[in-house]
Amino acid sequence: MTNGSDRWNNEAFARGDISVTQRDSVLTIELNRPEARNAQTPSMWAALAAVGAVITADPEDITVVVIRGAGPSFSAGLDRRMFTPEGVPGQTSLAGLIGLPDAELDAAIAEFQRGFTWQRAVRPLTIAAVHGHAIGAGFQLALACDLIFAAPDATFAMRETSLGLVPDLGGTGPLVRAVGLARATDICATGRSVTAAEAERIGLVARVADDLDETVNAYAEVITATPPGAVADLLPLLASAVDNDLDQQLAAERRAQIARLRAITGRQG
Repeated sequence: MTNGSDRWNNEAFARGDISVTQRDSVLTIELNRPEARNAQTPSMWAALAAVGAVITADPEDITVVVIRGAGPSFSAGLDRRMFTPEGVPGQTSLAGLIGLPDAELDAAIAEFQRGFTWQRAVRPLTIAAVHGHAIGAGFQLALACDLIFAAPDATFAMRETSLGLVPDLGGTGPLVRAVGLARATDICATGRSVTAAEAERIGLVARVADDLDETVNAYAEVITATPPGAVADLLPLLASAVDNDLDQQLAAERRAQIARLRAITGRQG
C-alpha cells in the first residue's frame, strides 16, 4: 500500500528535479533529469538535503531509502553549464561562487554538502541503485549511501581533478574507507573509469545485478522483514569498528546489544 503522506508532496523536490515516493517502509528518491543524464545542480542538492531533513526528523515509518536515477544513467555529475559564464538559469554559477570571500565560499560549499551527508546518519538503511554513469557528484552521491548496488553497465569515476578541482561533496571519506588510500588515490588522481565488475572486486559495490531494480526490491524486503530497529542499530555499530580499538568495539557491541535486548523485551534496565 502506498503511503500518501503529505510530507513528500513538496514543491522543492520538483524544483530540484527529484521525485520522492514511499511504499510501505521503503522510500525511493529518483533523480529526474533523464534528458541530461541526471546532471546535478545546487537546487538538486538543496532538494536532497530537504529529504534528509524530513527523514531525520521523522524516521520511524522508513526502513530503507533507495536513491536511483531516471533514464540511462544514475548521474553524470555536475551540470557542466555551471562552468560557463551564463551558468544554469536560476542556479548559483561557479563564476559567482569564485567571487565570494573565503568564508562565504566555505559556507556555500557546506550548504551543498548537506545533500550528501545525511544518508549515513539517518536510521534507515540507504542504498544507491546505480546504472550507467556515476561520475563526479554522481559518484559521491552513491558513496554517500550505506550500500551501492550496481547494474553490469555501471561505471564510476571521480573526474574533478581533470577540471582542476577536488571532490568536495563528502565522497573522499567513504571512498577511502571502502577501497583503501592507495586505490582511492588512483581513482581520484587519474579520474579513470571503474567498471561495475572492478567496483565489486575492490569492495566499492556490495552487489552487481543483471536485474538491478528486482535485486534492490528483494533486498529491501529482506531488510524490512527484520525486527524493527535491528538494522538501524547495526549500522553505527559497524561504522564504529573502523576507528575503534578492540576494547572500544567490544564495549560498543555490549551497549548495542543491551539496547536491542531491552527493545525486543520491552523491559528497562
